[in-house]
Amino acid sequence: MSTPQFTVEAFHNGYLPEGGSEVDAIVSVTASGLAGTAGTATTEAAEVVMIDCSGSMGDPATKIAAARRATRAAIDALPDGVLLAVVAGRHDARMVFPQAERMVVLDRVTRRQAHAAVDHLTPSGGTAIGTWLRLAQRLLAPHPRRLRHAIMLTDGKDEHETPEDLAAALQACDGVFTCDARGVGTDWVVQEVRGIAQTLLGTADIVAEPEHLAADFEGIVERAMGRGVGDVALRVWAPRGATVRSVKQVSPTVEDLTDRRTPDPAKPLIGLYPTGSWGDETREYHVRIALDPLAVGEEILAARIGVAAPSLAEAGGALAETRVPVTWTGDSALATRLNRRVAHYTGQAELAEAIQEGLDARRAGDLPTATARLGRAVALAAESGNAETSALLEKVVEVQDPATGRVRLRREVAAADEMTLDVRSTRTARVREGS
Repeated sequence: MSTPQFTVEAFHNGYLPEGGSEVDAIVSVTASGLAGTAGTATTEAAEVVMIDCSGSMGDPATKIAAARRATRAAIDALPDGVLLAVVAGRHDARMVFPQAERMVVLDRVTRRQAHAAVDHLTPSGGTAIGTWLRLAQRLLAPHPRRLRHAIMLTDGKDEHETPEDLAAALQACDGVFTCDARGVGTDWVVQEVRGIAQTLLGTADIVAEPEHLAADFEGIVERAMGRGVGDVALRVWAPRGATVRSVKQVSPTVEDLTDRRTPDPAKPLIGLYPTGSWGDETREYHVRIALDPLAVGEEILAARIGVAAPSLAEAGGALAETRVPVTWTGDSALATRLNRRVAHYTGQAELAEAIQEGLDARRAGDLPTATARLGRAVALAAESGNAETSALLEKVVEVQDPATGRVRLRREVAAADEMTLDVRSTRTARVREGS
């Protein structure tokens, strides 16, 4: 088994102009050797599957049938030894397997029992996702040393509780488990599903055709069980007098972590930003720091950025950090030099905003704004080489000139195409080699 470790590298322009105060750094974090880490191996996991069983899941009946198949596929993808529970979500939340409010260790016998219970899932009632999440929280909270993960599937709007109810439920679940959220069909609300995934540090996506659910659930579980540590935070130190303006994940998706800072109790200059569970992978973050300007020629350490993972440290894994030094200069060529990595990911964040603003304007009937914002998105996607987003945009607009963003809104757009562009708008393209 390889030694679990993180490596951290920063990319930034190390020079500020006279009077300059703002530093932008892209921080690349790579984890390796995490699969099978002691204390957090895949069998030391707990999984809750929350399945929408509201009345709309029976119209057409292929949806609930596909949900049953997908849940069985998720169960089959879990290794023996994992704790499992399956929840039926309606206007309330009910245990499907086991029947008591607890989790069961998967083995040959309990797997067969879980399959049998899932086969009896039936649609009825309404939708109150917050109640589903609260039951998942009660099931997973007693197992803090396990890698805790959930899948949430819905086909409709969260209409049998208030937005405040859902927000309170998410607050109760935050830090207890990660959750991958999925919408099946086209009658659910992207903002609701994306909000769940963002708060619970998971992924959001559309499964437009029910027959694709099983493969999607299987993939979710395989990725979740391939992670070896679940308590990782980005650790940001800035000097006294400095302000950490923002911290955003920019790859593989755009996620704003700024408001999720918690201070290190022993070191008030250090902030911890939750990043969820990790396997062997690389993620990148955009950190923006404001400093008090110093004289030309003066140098300061603007930040030290690393990772904190208590369970990995206990297992003997190596953690790392990187430094972000800056020097004030009177040389305008040095001060205005733009780091290509910073420029790339700043553009990817703008791309996500342009898509969401453009789609919002289109739905509101503001066609000039929709055309302008989606045109800007086309130009940004083309410039950065984000082929996946470019292809999704072409289903919503007719592209006349990708370089300038000249587009025409399509008159007829399938609901699934619009929702797919919306929910996947935060996915980013990696910086090109040589950047």
